[in-house]
Amino acid sequence: MFAIAAIALLIAMFLGLARLFKGPTLYDRALAVNAFGTFTVLFIGVMGFLNQRPDFLDISLLYALINFAGTIAILKFFRYRALGDVPQKPEGDQ
Repeated sequence: MFAIAAIALLIAMFLGLARLFKGPTLYDRALAVNAFGTFTVLFIGVMGFLNQRPDFLDISLLYALINFAGTIAILKFFRYRALGDVPQKPEGDQ
């Protein structure tokens, strides 16, 4: 049963990659990268269960945190074109 789930996750990952390369807008591509990361987390968890390795769950949780932080960083870069502090305009300038 879990082997079927692993195969389904692999198919979903490949479909996400297709959306990543084809996606008409930048936000479609960002969503595809985030979905790919989520499917990767699920795949690592299923593979850990199939191989009876519970330490894979720790690895998948760490990957989920990195995926979340990376998605936020990418979207911030697309919006402000900078990853650091966004410079504020002085109140007198319009």
